[in-house]
Amino acid sequence: MRQKNDPHLRSDAQRNRERILEVALAELSRAADTPLSAIAKKAGVGQGTFYRNFPNRDALVLELYRQGVQQIADTASVLLETREPDRALRAWMDHLAQFAMTKAGLAEAIRQATSSGKAAKPGHTPVTEAAGLLLRACEEAGAIRPGVTPDDFMLAIAGLWQLAPRDDWQPQATRLLDIVMDGLRAGAPGIRGLPGGSGRM
Repeated sequence: MRQKNDPHLRSDAQRNRERILEVALAELSRAADTPLSAIAKKAGVGQGTFYRNFPNRDALVLELYRQGVQQIADTASVLLETREPDRALRAWMDHLAQFAMTKAGLAEAIRQATSSGKAAKPGHTPVTEAAGLLLRACEEAGAIRPGVTPDDFMLAIAGLWQLAPRDDWQPQATRLLDIVMDGLRAGAPGIRGLPGGSGRM
C-alpha cells in the first residue's frame, strides 16, 4: 500500500487531474450541460476522485478558463527564447487565436458558472502582461512602431472574440492577425539598427 508521501501517489493524482481537465475541455466545449458523471467516466476516474479535484461544475469550468489564460501567458516567454521578437509576437497571436476559439466553445459553460454570482470569472491579466512582454521586446528590437501599449494591442485584436468557433475559423483569424501585425510594423524604426522600417522577407 502506498504511503501519503509516496511520489507515485502524487504523480497519479496529478495525471488524474490533468486527464479530467483534458476531457472536460473537449466535452464542455461541445455541450455546456454535459453531466459531470459523463466527464468522470470518459476520463477514467471514479466519482470520489473527480469531486476531490473539482467539488462542483463551477470549480471545474473556472479552472479550465484559468488554466487556458495561464498557458497562453506562459507561451510568450517560451517563444521569445526561440524566435526573434516580432516573429515571437506573431506566433503568440496564433496561440491567442486558438485560446479565443476555446473560450468561445466554453462561453456558455463559463456564463452558467458565473451567473449565480457565487463565482467570479478569472481576469485576463496574465495575457495582458504577456502581451506587454512581447511588445517591449519588439520595440527594443525596432521591430514595431514605438509606444504601443498592451491595452492598444488587446483592442486591436478584439475581433478574434467575434469569430465563431467553426472548422474554418483559421483563415479568417490569420488574415485579421496579419493585418494587425502589418499595422504594428508600420513606422517601426528598423530591425537590428537597419534603417528603412521593419519589413522582412
